Amino acid sequence: MLQKKICLLGAFGVGKTSLTQRYVSSIFSDKYLTTVGVKIDKKTLDVGTTPVSLVIWDIAGEDEVSAVRTSYLRGAAGYLLVVDVTRAQTLDVARHIQARVATEIGDIPFLCLLNKIDIEPWDIAEARIEEVRQAGWTVERTSAKTGTGVEEAFAELARAMASGAN
Repeated sequence: MLQKKICLLGAFGVGKTSLTQRYVSSIFSDKYLTTVGVKIDKKTLDVGTTPVSLVIWDIAGEDEVSAVRTSYLRGAAGYLLVVDVTRAQTLDVARHIQARVATEIGDIPFLCLLNKIDIEPWDIAEARIEEVRQAGWTVERTSAKTGTGVEEAFAELARAMASGAN
């Protein structure tokens, strides 16, 4: 069995904890709980015929004042960069985080998750989403509330890590 550490990164309130809870426990809560530091969960899935144990690090959100501690990123095989589609500035935070992670720990597989797709209107123009795709980002759409795209996103990252591709 492979064991892979993944991190959920993004601005405060983008839904990292909700995505983790939806994926690991199939639950969603409207209650907002700020993550302090890091919360660690585990879930095993099959990538082809290989069982992969994901060790999921749900890391506290980031803003202009508080940056993710790079020590939390050590040993990560991949990460999910979460953006809240109702707050455009969370895409700017994600771009900043991605650049810093690439500098600190190198080029490892990641996906950008456009979360809260069940909420209208979106505050992020399709042109901005296309910009990050053109920069080589894999972008997926998720809703922790409805479960849309959540299982698929974690599985896609697991496949990328297991194959060693980005």
